[in-house]
Amino acid sequence: MSAPKPIPSPAQPRTMKALPRLIFMSRWLQVPLYLGLIVAQGVYVVLFLKEVWHLVTHSMTLDETNIMLVVLGLIDVVMISNLLIMVIVGGYETFVSRLGVEGHPDEPEWLDHVNAGVLKVKLSMALISISSIHLLKTFINPDQHTFHAVLWQVIIHVAFLVSALIMAFVDRLTTHTHPKHFHSETLAPRSALD
Repeated sequence: MSAPKPIPSPAQPRTMKALPRLIFMSRWLQVPLYLGLIVAQGVYVVLFLKEVWHLVTHSMTLDETNIMLVVLGLIDVVMISNLLIMVIVGGYETFVSRLGVEGHPDEPEWLDHVNAGVLKVKLSMALISISSIHLLKTFINPDQHTFHAVLWQVIIHVAFLVSALIMAFVDRLTTHTHPKHFHSETLAPRSALD
């Protein structure tokens, strides 16, 4: 049985050869993608404010069904915004570099145990929630949609549900099959090669 490899201390980063270092540094190519998602988040904020203004200015002329549809649209924007935050913050933390928010009073509680598997499950749950809102909007106002369109929305929603269940099952299976690997990965300090 071989002895475990020592983990390099953050004070003494391990040197890397040129090709592995280039490959490792390529993760920084994702930064423009996350910055683009932040811009998209800003667009959703503008859309949200526009819809709130529409709701307030037309509240006396809209009937209950239309108010409910506008509110569901607002909830949809918020859920998509939450999805963007999970992808931006969780993706950057998981795939690019640590954010360094440990101990900050506003640190999201989900961030301290995020990894690629957890992020996939959270994203799939967010997609199911967004799909549920769209289905609810369709069911509230069914006359606006054909039977074929409603059927496809239901099929897509069920596909999201099934894929989320499969991802959660695989994530649970892998974390229970190799628990030492997943626990030591979260406890071991990341080397300071950045």
